[in-house]
Amino acid sequence: MKLFRFPGALLVMYLLFANTVQVAAQDKWSLKRCVDYAMENNISIKQQDVQKRLAELALKQSQLSQIPSLGAGLNGNYNSGRSVNPTTYQFVTQSFFTSNASLSSQVTLFNWFSKRNTIAANAYQAQAGGFLLEKARNDVAFNIASTFLQILQNNEQVHVNETQLTLTKAQLSNTQKLVIAGSVPESNQADLEAQLARDSANLITAQNNVILSTLQMKALLNLGFEVPFQPEIPADISNIPLASLNEVDPEMVFSAATTTNPLIRADSLQIKAQERNVAANRGAMYPTLSLSASIGTSYANNVNEADPGKILGPFVDTLGLVNVNGTPYKVVSNPAYSFGTRKTPFNTQLSNNFQQGVGITLNIPIFNGWQLRANYKRSKLNLYNQQLTRDQDNQQLRQDIYTAHANAVAAIQKFYAASKGVDASQKAFDFATKRFNLGLMNTIDYITTQNNLFQAQINKVSAQYDYIFRMKLLEFYRDQKITL
Repeated sequence: MKLFRFPGALLVMYLLFANTVQVAAQDKWSLKRCVDYAMENNISIKQQDVQKRLAELALKQSQLSQIPSLGAGLNGNYNSGRSVNPTTYQFVTQSFFTSNASLSSQVTLFNWFSKRNTIAANAYQAQAGGFLLEKARNDVAFNIASTFLQILQNNEQVHVNETQLTLTKAQLSNTQKLVIAGSVPESNQADLEAQLARDSANLITAQNNVILSTLQMKALLNLGFEVPFQPEIPADISNIPLASLNEVDPEMVFSAATTTNPLIRADSLQIKAQERNVAANRGAMYPTLSLSASIGTSYANNVNEADPGKILGPFVDTLGLVNVNGTPYKVVSNPAYSFGTRKTPFNTQLSNNFQQGVGITLNIPIFNGWQLRANYKRSKLNLYNQQLTRDQDNQQLRQDIYTAHANAVAAIQKFYAASKGVDASQKAFDFATKRFNLGLMNTIDYITTQNNLFQAQINKVSAQYDYIFRMKLLEFYRDQKITL
């Protein structure tokens, strides 16, 4: 309610908001900005980064498994009825409380290098995880570049459709004047109105294609769909640097890709990891020697000891009678004294009951349901499967490169043909326009010539962007980089 009393505050807020909207509307997204943003926010990259960190955790855990284990235990029990006193090992019928504390450690002395092979396998897996993360980043960067090109192509098609629509409107306006003057029949106007409707529909389709490709880009960027996205359009798409076909020979590109492609390098590391897993599982089938040590003590609240402060006695026992001159005399023992009892102190019991132990254990696996041998055979099959995966990835990479090269050759030929088609269609349209304006060509033929030019321009734009995309794909296979 207070804001209505101060219209100046409303005006300031409006100006600030309007300025923010204007800045947001002018905010342009270059290809580099899109890639940098995706490296931090793309979901698939984040997922692969999680997999990499999991592999690193597995490596760290396997390394720490070489360190002796150390464990402590503390428990308390309340006993009632007849039970064994854990400190005196005698049966008693009473209620009492006991507690025990222990500390134990164990270390493996020899296990046929099973742990070391496991560590080496996890180290290779961690390195492979790094290359797979790099592959995920490269794939996202390339997908962003191709989508960015698609957005640019769709924008170019929007401009072509807008030009076509403007031209048709101008022709319709001129024809309407000629119809009013009685120079041309009304059918010419009707034909142009139908053409205007088709051009309007084509423009709407082109604009929708821009929206769809922009949504695809936002999904790759993990950008809010409500956030405005305006691509930074190059001044001249023909100035985008492209390698020549001689520089991207398919066999040369494949040779370079085998040393730079992250997936191929990850496959090599994963094969080494599986080889180490085979050795680790083979070692697990042999005896294991380990060393263990432990210390412990206990306490019970019903254990008593002599109390020097409580002397009981003297106690004299009659051993018999001795008759001396008819007079019987008792024979007694020497006076005996005893002490009273008290509960043994807590610290004293811990000291009295303290125990230590050291042991060596030889564990010999004899029969465990064929589990260890099955693990060994499974690891060998995993190794063979990983080798097949490497061969398949190499084969697929070679096929993709040769396919991309063939598509690039076809694309540049299509672009040259489309460029000639535009030149020829433009000349035909220019002649048709002059004849139409002089009344020497009917509307149907004129519209056909105009549509031919329009289609030729669309084909040229599509061929140009397709050629750029194919060449950039070959550059990506060769260098694992994408630039515009």
